[in-house]
Amino acid sequence: MKQHDVKQRVLVLYLNTSALDAEVLAWSNYDGTGKTDPTTGDSDEPPYKTGVDALKDGWRLFQASQLIPPYPGHEYDTSFLKHEFWFEKLE
Repeated sequence: MKQHDVKQRVLVLYLNTSALDAEVLAWSNYDGTGKTDPTTGDSDEPPYKTGVDALKDGWRLFQASQLIPPYPGHEYDTSFLKHEFWFEKLE
């Protein structure tokens, strides 16, 4: 396979905690190979139960969200999903 033929797939997993073996709560898929066309809400089941399961299947972790403590008095506010992990596969 030539270098320019390599395409990237990206998987974003939002976990219950900052640990890679935590339960997947939400996810997004992006397929630069064109083999699939994933869309938001196209599955009720996550592609993996944990981030470690994605690693075992050959996904490479390339980014994890920075751990930022809540501002005092806002410990129970709801906002973005903060335990976000980005994975890639090159095909």
